[in-house]
Amino acid sequence: MNRPALAWADLGRLIEIRILLTFVAVALGLAAFAGLTDEVREGGVLGIDRILLLAFRSPGRLDVPIGPRWVLEAARDVTALGGVTVLVLISIIATVMLLIHARRLQALIFAATVVGAQVLSESIKAWIGRPRPNLVGHLDLVYSSSFPSGHAMMTPVVYLTAAGLLAAGMQRRSERVFLLVGAMLLTAAVGVSRVYLGVHWPSDVLGGWILGSGWRWGPPSPCISMRRTNHKRLRGRRAPLM
Repeated sequence: MNRPALAWADLGRLIEIRILLTFVAVALGLAAFAGLTDEVREGGVLGIDRILLLAFRSPGRLDVPIGPRWVLEAARDVTALGGVTVLVLISIIATVMLLIHARRLQALIFAATVVGAQVLSESIKAWIGRPRPNLVGHLDLVYSSSFPSGHAMMTPVVYLTAAGLLAAGMQRRSERVFLLVGAMLLTAAVGVSRVYLGVHWPSDVLGGWILGSGWRWGPPSPCISMRRTNHKRLRGRRAPLM
């Protein structure tokens, strides 16, 4: 077998392994989310939810969050990064940039992933119908049910998927790691801000993280892996001798 054929065979096996690992990760995530959903509906997590939610409030003053005033303003700024307006703008910009660079398949998958995640989030919220926390005052406006947190779910879908697509075209590992770690930290910060502002129970945020990460590692992951693998394979080719 010639070298090009061997290279394509190795590429195929690598993609198959990554797809298999992706399905395993998604299955584990769905199982974890299903277990958490049962606990939420039965009230099994209410005790730890109350403890964690109250940890962000001043003793004896449940309408006042801990920390100085600027922490509250920072939390509102951070939580806005997971809001519909910001995520829609980022999604549009990312999709257009992918189309400009002739990455039509990645653009289609990214857009479909974001839209599908939003529909899934709203559907589960309507199905579970969990009320927002009434233990503390809300420091941000809310319009829907509590579980799962839409902010916590959509941030990994948008930011981690966009970071993965961008990282797929980067040559240096340090650049890819920096980009992905930054997206994960941003996802974590948005989720924590929802609890700090008193608009979500901690289990809402955990459920959003699990479902959003599982959704992100579903449809986009094989496509991202293929892009990165093809990039490495092409970069490793030597120029033909003249």
